[in-house]
Amino acid sequence: MSSLVNLQQRPAPSNRTANQSTKPQGTLDWVPFFCRDFVSKRLRAYAGSMPDATLFEVFETPSDSPFVIEHIAEEFTSVCPITGHPDFGVITLRYQPVAAKDGGKCIELKSLKLYYHSFRNEGAFFEAVTNMIRDDLVKAIEPKWLQIESNWKGRGGIRSIIRADHGDVPAHFLGR
Repeated sequence: MSSLVNLQQRPAPSNRTANQSTKPQGTLDWVPFFCRDFVSKRLRAYAGSMPDATLFEVFETPSDSPFVIEHIAEEFTSVCPITGHPDFGVITLRYQPVAAKDGGKCIELKSLKLYYHSFRNEGAFFEAVTNMIRDDLVKAIEPKWLQIESNWKGRGGIRSIIRADHGDVPAHFLGR
């Protein structure tokens, strides 16, 4: 996906001195010249696994009656694709599984956690993360409806909340 940036593929930082031009020459230009090698090595050491939907495990919906599942992951992390800084957020997953008699599936929590962790070192914009999670979960569990809400910690005084819906989400979950 073009909105994801694998930090391992970023070029090595340029080694400018304080007297050289400050015109951007590499991907780590925000880092002071004297610590670029350190930051570059750290980013490369932790980068590697793209978000992986094959981690999902599902189980049969336990009921034919309609019900809503809500999972809240309070320690979600990814990396800003521009600066390389970590992004921290809370991901809320809400969905209504299809009835058991119709082959409904639910997501197993440990596999969901491992999937979320696979974003930890990936450069991705908030919007891309939220939409990718929605798309991957819809493919895995085929719910009646699903909503992903990502609530990101503030950066530069700006907080972001991104919602991505699938199906007919009930009105009382919209705009929360």
